[in-house]
Amino acid sequence: MAFALRVKKVLAMALAASAGAGALAQDIPTIRVGWTIPAEEAKYWMMRRPDAFPELGKSYRIEWTQFQGTAPMVQAMLSNALDCSSQAPLSLGQGVINGQLKAYVIAQHAGESPSSFSVYWGVREADPIKRPEDLKGKTVGVNVYGSGVHGQMAMILKNSGLDPAKDVQLVETGFPGSEAALRGGRVDAAVFVQPFAARAEAKGGIRKLFSLQQLMPNTVHVIEVCKADFADSHPDLVRHYVRDLTRAMQMAMARREETIAVVSEVTRAPVEALAGYLMTPSDFARSADMRPDTQAIQAMLDQYAELGMLSRRLDAGTLVRPDLMAPLQ
Repeated sequence: MAFALRVKKVLAMALAASAGAGALAQDIPTIRVGWTIPAEEAKYWMMRRPDAFPELGKSYRIEWTQFQGTAPMVQAMLSNALDCSSQAPLSLGQGVINGQLKAYVIAQHAGESPSSFSVYWGVREADPIKRPEDLKGKTVGVNVYGSGVHGQMAMILKNSGLDPAKDVQLVETGFPGSEAALRGGRVDAAVFVQPFAARAEAKGGIRKLFSLQQLMPNTVHVIEVCKADFADSHPDLVRHYVRDLTRAMQMAMARREETIAVVSEVTRAPVEALAGYLMTPSDFARSADMRPDTQAIQAMLDQYAELGMLSRRLDAGTLVRPDLMAPLQ
């Protein structure tokens, strides 16, 4: 009888401790974060190597949700299903103008520089297309209609004297299907990003026609944003997140082999394929401090407004709160 009572007492204490631990876990503030593929190595590090971030799981938690693009994450933030997410400048701008989304840019994941890889359109080596203006009457591939990349391509065509809405026929190929669409004759020019560009170049027979570098040298591809009401209500929580994102980017850039392993785990891409370009000059540009290039973002928003992809001009200055933006001390 005494032994049974002791067992019951021990079980009761264990249950109480478990309940207390559960209550403590619930008390830890949580950020609901959306992510996608590619070019979010800082997030991949935080997801796959959480022990490298002392505050993560103690001072705050992250609830990660994967999406297939940035536009769905805008909708998720508008419906209060996410607090923060990765975005492209165009999808953020459309969310602000069309959905009255109020958000702050807190960090920058990936972009371009004069010495980095630049998204480009390629043509078949034997084709007589030599300049953007030679695409008049041709079929041009885009990843997704209305994407930021589509918008910048349209601006390059416009600057070359073409009407991007009338002088070319657009075909949506996605990035993975670009090479097959070009080689198979479905399009006359196809859009290439990594790792698909490296794969196509290795096979040969494709020539670069123009890249986004011709439009601007510092295109911004992926930024991190948080809803303004969430950030204003939980500024210390957002600061924890920004500091850890920055720490993750620094590790990603300093420890390339481990980063390749992390990205392979997340994307299921073979290590061999990633090793050929990831974190080299053949990859997008990244900054260790993750400071957003607000001037470049403004230039891109202006381009989208000029093309009609945004219904009005948007001031990038309204999209930042400096005390919550990388880099933070």
